[in-house]
Amino acid sequence: MPTPAPDPTHHHLTLRFSSTRRGARLARQLAVQQFTEWTGLPHDSEAARTVALVTAELAANAVRHGKLPGRDFRLALLLLPHTLRIEVTDSRPDRLPTRPPAPQPVDETSGRGLLLVEAYAARWGWTVRDAFTKTVWAEVQTHPAG
Repeated sequence: MPTPAPDPTHHHLTLRFSSTRRGARLARQLAVQQFTEWTGLPHDSEAARTVALVTAELAANAVRHGKLPGRDFRLALLLLPHTLRIEVTDSRPDRLPTRPPAPQPVDETSGRGLLLVEAYAARWGWTVRDAFTKTVWAEVQTHPAG
């Protein structure tokens, strides 16, 4: 059976980044750049800022909690008609996020990333497809609901 042709109205990009703070920062920058190119929305739009925040949190979690020596993380972006799906795959399927995200004590300086993802993403979750990786994903609305 022939493979159907890809839908030209949807865009997809997948890249690997080093599991470092620099890799996480580059993933965030690339996600915003690609999103603005695909949608034509400005970098300072609410949707672009949400893409930056959600990508930053997912990438930072991959670096902090999903890192194994010598293993990268993968960022995948999929633009759908009203949503950008952001997927970050790391090499620690044994470390799953909690749902709902656990609130942190006021004096903690970290640990609120998934609370932000929960607040800003339309939906989010995770998938474990094999014994070596997990993918944490979030969907961001490309235009305000209305």
